[in-house]
Amino acid sequence: MQFTSNTKVLVYGITEPLAATHTVLMKAYGTQIVAGVSPGYGGQIQDGIPIYDMVEEAIKDIGSIDTAIIFVPPYLVLDAALESIAAGIRQLAIVTEGMPPMDVVRLVRKADATETLVVGPSSPGIIVPGQVLVGTHPTQFYTPGSVGIVSRSGTLTYEIALVLTQAGLGQSIAVGIGGDGILGSSFAQWLQMLDEDEKTESIVLVGEIGGSSEELAAQYAAEAIDKPVIAYVAGRYAPKGKRLGHAGAIVAAHLSETQKFGGAPVLEMDIGTAEHKIEAFKQVDIPVAERPSDLPKLVKKFSKKK
Repeated sequence: MQFTSNTKVLVYGITEPLAATHTVLMKAYGTQIVAGVSPGYGGQIQDGIPIYDMVEEAIKDIGSIDTAIIFVPPYLVLDAALESIAAGIRQLAIVTEGMPPMDVVRLVRKADATETLVVGPSSPGIIVPGQVLVGTHPTQFYTPGSVGIVSRSGTLTYEIALVLTQAGLGQSIAVGIGGDGILGSSFAQWLQMLDEDEKTESIVLVGEIGGSSEELAAQYAAEAIDKPVIAYVAGRYAPKGKRLGHAGAIVAAHLSETQKFGGAPVLEMDIGTAEHKIEAFKQVDIPVAERPSDLPKLVKKFSKKK
């Protein structure tokens, strides 16, 4: 993981309306946007940023590029990501929603083989407050500090950052890993990276209903993470019986075999609910906030214990 003020960023799909808006905001924050790629627009300049038809052309002109952020339509994301990897870029952030699941599987396999970090899809990206923004985070909510945030939710990430900021708790980094059923990088991977990050002293994990990634993260944190982890799970008041959230929650609702998390047998049909996720954290003694406003108190309390 290398996200600093020196990180060189390429925007793939820079002429897309969403990309054009956030490129200006990222650049204004101090991010080094060195190139854009939009096939058919090569040779143009947009907001002072040169546009190329291919990533390879940008690399040849500019030199090495650390990170690509991708805004293209869902069916074009895989090609954009593979092209970026082939050109030597080893950090990708995918903002696009609705990327075909099998495309994500192919991308994850390629990323594993090339040691490429993929954030997303359906992600607000990454912000290191005071240094670099690679994504769509509203920067006014963040302030530099030592609390790392890793989250499945976009808007909740912003809300929690603001709550922490107002309590005098700055953030070392905030990452939205995305809310889809298949993701480029997991809670566990980010927990490990933040555990090794010298600027991060405590970690806030933000989960939501659907899938079982929070349960797996709870087990991993208990077994492998030394720094304090505090959790918040959204969706505890979601109406019962409603098919809310992501594909993982819908699939899990149809299963009935038993499985063990933290030593306690549970019905797999419970996996995906907020209650099941909260219980998984509690079984391994990870504190869980009832509401975002409780997080500052818990961060201060449990950080002092380590």
